[in-house]
Amino acid sequence: MSLLTELLASPVPWLIATFAAYEVGNWLFRRLGEPVWAPPLMIALALLIGGLLLTGTDYQTYFKGNALLHFMLGPATVALAVPLYHALPRLLAAFRPLGGTLLLGTVLGGGGAMALALLFGLSHESVLAFGTRAVTTPIAIGIAEKIHSPIALAAAIVGFSGVLGAALAEPLLKGVKSDVARGFAMGLAAHGVGTARAFQLHPTAGAFAALGMGLNGILTAFWLPPLVHALMR
Repeated sequence: MSLLTELLASPVPWLIATFAAYEVGNWLFRRLGEPVWAPPLMIALALLIGGLLLTGTDYQTYFKGNALLHFMLGPATVALAVPLYHALPRLLAAFRPLGGTLLLGTVLGGGGAMALALLFGLSHESVLAFGTRAVTTPIAIGIAEKIHSPIALAAAIVGFSGVLGAALAEPLLKGVKSDVARGFAMGLAAHGVGTARAFQLHPTAGAFAALGMGLNGILTAFWLPPLVHALMR
């Protein structure tokens, strides 16, 4: 029993558990007929949370085991520029409407989430964490450090909102025929998870989801920390 306890306290098994949970999530997703309400990441998230609670493993141990995956989030995000380059002509043609959508989306994505957190009377730290909701995890962690928000809470909010956004995006955008508009909206609303889902729908949708995710993260990183520091003063 002590050997099992030592093994669970080690970060290495949790990297294997993360891959295994995602594979189980994919398998269940296909077996259930690919329902919108149960995407693979949501299933994997539930399995991992259940495993951590059952074994009494703290988040720091789990995070250490997945440090490599966390590091790879940065290069993976940059690599999304490759399909976007191939869609460059369509990007130039839709530059103006996408720009307006980006400005509106970045304000509503971060500011709207903070306003709702304030409305429900959440703590100061929680309100700040919700400001990072609409950006991908590597950028959210950087912003959380700048605004002195709990990093673990910010990462959890980003992950949950991405899974939820990707699950709801497809039925909500069913009437949208343009892959450019659909993909850009999914990248803005559901960042990395939405981008991954957009690539499953169509390569063009995935490319513009990557664009929306990247530009939204950059803009949010520019306006959110100065705004929070100004309000705190």
